[in-house]
Amino acid sequence: MNGAQSLIRTLVDAGVDVCFTNPGTSEMHFVAALDTVPEMRGVLGLSEGVVTGAADGYARIADRPAATLLHLGPGLANGMANLHNARRAHTPMVNIVGDHATYHKQYDALLESDIDAVAGTLNGWVRRCGGAAEVGADADAAVAAAREAPGRIATLILPADVSWGEGGQAGTPVPARPAEPVPDGAVAEVAELLRGAEPVALLIGGHACREEGLRAAAAIGAATGAKVFAETFPRRIERGAGLPNIERLGYLAEQVTYQLDGVRHLVLVGARSPVSFFAYPGKASDLVPEGAAVHSLAGMEQDVVAALTELAAKVAPDTEPPLAAARRPELPSGELTPQNWADVLGALLPEGAIISDEANTSGLLVPGATAGAPRHDVLTLTGGAIGQGMPVAVGAAIAAPDRPVINLQADGSALYTVSALWTQARENLNVTTVLLNNRAYAILRMELQRVGAESSGPKASELFDLSHPDLDFVRIAEGMGVPAGRASTAEELAEQFSRALAEPGPHLIDALVPPLL
Repeated sequence: MNGAQSLIRTLVDAGVDVCFTNPGTSEMHFVAALDTVPEMRGVLGLSEGVVTGAADGYARIADRPAATLLHLGPGLANGMANLHNARRAHTPMVNIVGDHATYHKQYDALLESDIDAVAGTLNGWVRRCGGAAEVGADADAAVAAAREAPGRIATLILPADVSWGEGGQAGTPVPARPAEPVPDGAVAEVAELLRGAEPVALLIGGHACREEGLRAAAAIGAATGAKVFAETFPRRIERGAGLPNIERLGYLAEQVTYQLDGVRHLVLVGARSPVSFFAYPGKASDLVPEGAAVHSLAGMEQDVVAALTELAAKVAPDTEPPLAAARRPELPSGELTPQNWADVLGALLPEGAIISDEANTSGLLVPGATAGAPRHDVLTLTGGAIGQGMPVAVGAAIAAPDRPVINLQADGSALYTVSALWTQARENLNVTTVLLNNRAYAILRMELQRVGAESSGPKASELFDLSHPDLDFVRIAEGMGVPAGRASTAEELAEQFSRALAEPGPHLIDALVPPLL
């Protein structure tokens, strides 16, 4: 058994049986070894941004890591934007990065780079394999590190000669370290705050955005009067009829200021304290209300759900959480608008759907339109690096092949990783992409105003305009093997969306929606 074979065998034995890849020469022995371990599924992406984003989406739904296989430092660098999003989501992931053979590195060949340094920026776990006999143990350590609460990115660097070298041995799975219990007294301290006279808000994130955590948080809010919010971009939040409808903190600092107005105590439960996404002249970066105190019930590495459940038992023992009623918008009619396209989605969203949401400015009204739809999951743009939506949809569809995946995709962001459509066609994935085509970087129009820049003219406006020339997403999708159509009215969107859900395989709808700004 060579090093590559022992690596794949070890990964599969540890529960990592999907590998998203865009390989090169240094990874060829890993590629060849796939045929010796048939349990490992290899999924090809045409760019590393698709590979890393798909691994992120897979883990968010499967609750276990996938592997990526990347080609040297440049391959890792090409995937960094979606690795950044995965890092902010605390997604468990195992990156295998091929490197030059150990004896070849001294020659500074064309693709030589400092892989260890690049991988180190992910603030995860990094190890370089030293020999074929060590690969199995290294792989087990990588999987255990990735699964360590709350989840992180593990990067294993595999030199080519270690990959092809003989003497590999399959490792023995290493149990991941479980989430830590909250410190003694933390629950009692927050319970006292909630019983007091000063206004309190809870900000939940991570696993607290799943059903058990949502129910506990909503019951606490109902019993004590505390405001309850979810973080702005949760990695996965469960929504829909029969679940609490927890409001997310807004993207804009002004929204958060309004939401937290009057709060004297902010309690963090698996979430970061809120800050403005960018600095703006004359405006505060810290969004905690002036004079308010910040408390931590549970950190991200701790058992946030257990902490919420214990807190609910103390302050809301007999309180049922308020749940969203089953309610859908009426199907609208007429030309598509920023409002009515969301109503089409809310009216037709199927049971058990997974939404990969990168609608950006076009999606501001989606939460309200879907609050009473059948139960569904929403995966959000956790790190703000655009180009996530299509790849995350790929990974989610592979993790849950029996569930419909809906990718709500802004047009400008789509172009970063549009080759994910090819992978959807190749794997025949049940992904319906609703491409929100407003022919603009609308969010940048808004940000130009918000940063206080001087009055802009035609040169500035041109940089936010995607209509010269117009992008034909129907032809782009069809060229990659994905059936596609164009919708300019609510009736056309509803008909095409219903048809796409009824047919197996991927589909794209180019929805011509005017910009919000």
